[in-house]
Amino acid sequence: MSEQFLSKINWQQPWLLPLREIAHAVLQQQNWKHEINRLMKQRGLCNFAGQALQCMPQENLPDGVQYEAHIYATGGIPTRDNLHDFFNALMWLHFPQIKKILNHIQAMEIQHRAALSQSSSERGLQRDAATLFDENAALWVCRDPSLTFALQQHAWTDIFQTRREDLGKHCEVLVFGHAILEKLTQPYKAITAHAWVVQVEADWFTQSDKQRWGYVDNIVSQRLQQGFDSRDFTPLPVLGLPNWCEGQDADFYADQQVFRPPRSSQRK
Repeated sequence: MSEQFLSKINWQQPWLLPLREIAHAVLQQQNWKHEINRLMKQRGLCNFAGQALQCMPQENLPDGVQYEAHIYATGGIPTRDNLHDFFNALMWLHFPQIKKILNHIQAMEIQHRAALSQSSSERGLQRDAATLFDENAALWVCRDPSLTFALQQHAWTDIFQTRREDLGKHCEVLVFGHAILEKLTQPYKAITAHAWVVQVEADWFTQSDKQRWGYVDNIVSQRLQQGFDSRDFTPLPVLGLPNWCEGQDADFYADQQVFRPPRSSQRK
């Protein structure tokens, strides 16, 4: 492990379980970006325009060219030696279809606003939603609709205490956003993801990890192509998930600064 920043990652944390196998292989190599690129090439990963993906030095991003636009135009992913970009690269390997669609959405919005001669600072609701997903989403994969309903109603006592065992049996949470993964290297109680619901069938946990996560990648990417906005997410205080944090007693969950009740204006 050559880069010091990588030593900050505790691979025993439960939210890193889906990443461990590939991350372990990547970190055995002297240069993690070279190994990421080798795996991308091996898997034939491409952007929406069909160009091969590869990590490239951030300093090679041309002046005046926006990050997402460059990925869409060239397949080159500007990458720095830090936790943020390391987790981003891992997400390209684990959920390439979702990442590809998010990049496409952002690039099309950039092109649209450029055609209208609008300021690049005017991002628009669709681009904001895509960024929110990319940076801060957690995939709430659940085979029990009543648990999903409780999540959407912010019924934290029901989810995390009364139905704690049910949650472990019927739901898995996959942290997708690379910014929230970076935050979780130094976990604190208030970290809150934007949950994206993926409803699955009763036989979900009979499938292998590869089958489950591949299905999620495909089904979520298809849904994103239909259009979405920030109202399609539900807040999820991730360290409330069973065994994701120590000290999860009644007082822990009684903290309404973290486990907030729903706003009266919340969309049903």
